[in-house]
Amino acid sequence: MNKPTVQDIFHRFYPAYIERYSPSPEQAKAARNIINCKTGAYGANVSICEDCGAVQIHYNSCRNRCCPMCQAVPKEKWMDARREDVFDAPYFHLVFTVPDLLNPVIYSNQKLLYDALYHAASATIRELTANPEHLGAKVGYIFILHTWGSEMNFHPHIHTILLGGGLTPDNHWKDNGENFFLPIQVISKVFRGKYLEELKKLWEEGKLAFHGTAEKFRNHYAFKELLDACYGTEWVPYCKKTFHGAQSVIKYLGKYTHRIAVSNHRVIRMDEETVTFSVKDYRNEGRWKELTLPGVEFIRRFLMHVPPKGFVRIRHYGLLCSRSKNKKLTLCRNLLGCKKYLSRLKKKEMPEVLELLYGINICVCKACGGRLGKPQLKIPQRC
Repeated sequence: MNKPTVQDIFHRFYPAYIERYSPSPEQAKAARNIINCKTGAYGANVSICEDCGAVQIHYNSCRNRCCPMCQAVPKEKWMDARREDVFDAPYFHLVFTVPDLLNPVIYSNQKLLYDALYHAASATIRELTANPEHLGAKVGYIFILHTWGSEMNFHPHIHTILLGGGLTPDNHWKDNGENFFLPIQVISKVFRGKYLEELKKLWEEGKLAFHGTAEKFRNHYAFKELLDACYGTEWVPYCKKTFHGAQSVIKYLGKYTHRIAVSNHRVIRMDEETVTFSVKDYRNEGRWKELTLPGVEFIRRFLMHVPPKGFVRIRHYGLLCSRSKNKKLTLCRNLLGCKKYLSRLKKKEMPEVLELLYGINICVCKACGGRLGKPQLKIPQRC
C-alpha cells in the first residue's frame, strides 16, 4: 500500500472538516488547490511523440504556496536567484520568537501582527548593528516567517539569515569574524520593547480584532494585564551556529524558505479516522517520534498556517533591500575580494530547469526515446 500524502488526507477528511469549521476564503482556496493539484482539474499539457505516436500527459499543478507538491521547483529557483546576493563571509541564523501568551491575539490579527514581527525584528537589528559598541555597520538580512511548531501548533517566529558584517558609514567593510556580535539578552529586551510598543499602538488605534480565545482581551483591563505579563516574561531569541561561504548559505536557506506546516515525507499512515505523522520531541533532544491526530484535527492544524491573502513571507532588508542592493553588494564584493556567483536558472524555461535540477528531459518520449511534439494545453471546465 502506498504511503498516504497530504492530498490523500484532504480527500478523506476535508468534507468532515467543513461540517464542523468555517474556513477563511484563503484556507478554503488552499484546501481546494491541494485536493485538485495534478489531477487534471487545472488542465494538462498533452504531447505526442513524433516517432511512435505515444501520448504523454503532464497534469498541471495548483502552484499554491501551501501545497506540499508545489514547493520543490519554486524553492530551487528562489535559492538560485539568491546566489547573486551572497558572499564568502560569515553568516548567522537568528530566530525571533514571542511568548505563547500572545498567540490568541496574533491569530486573530494575522496580517497586522505578523507585519509587526517583521517591523520589530528589523528595527532591533538595524538599531543594534548601527551601534559602534556592537558593530557600527549596515548589514544585510533575510526574514522568513514560520507560524508552526513541529506538531503544527501555532508558534509564530521569524528565521533570520544575517550577514556577519557590513558597510560602515564611510563605506568600509567591518565584521567580527566568526563570533556573533550582538548580545542575545540585549536583542531580547530591544525586540520585546519594540513589538509590544507596536501592539499597544494598534490597540489604542482600535485596529485589533478579538475572536475565539482572544475575545477576553477586548476588555481594557485584560489587555493591559496581557501587556504587563509579556513585559514580565523573558523573550527567547536565539542564534544558531555560524556558517561560512556562499554555497553553505544557499543550502542552508533552502531548509527554511519554502517550508510548509507538514510535508508529505512526514506523513506515516492514515486510517478511517486518524492520521499519524512524525514530529520532533524537543523535550527529548529533538528526537523524532510519532503523533496521531484525528483526521479533522490534522486539517484544522494544517490550515491554521495558511497566510493571509497577498502576504509576503520572505523579506529582504539592509544591504539586500532592492533600492540600493546592486550598488552596495558590488562594493562589498570589491572590499572582500569575493567573486560574484551567477544564477544557473535565470531566464530558463521549465524544461531546461527540470533537466538542470533533476536530470529530467520532458521532451523525450518515455515509450521509445523519440522527440515529443510541442505540448498542447488542455483546459478543463473551472472546478
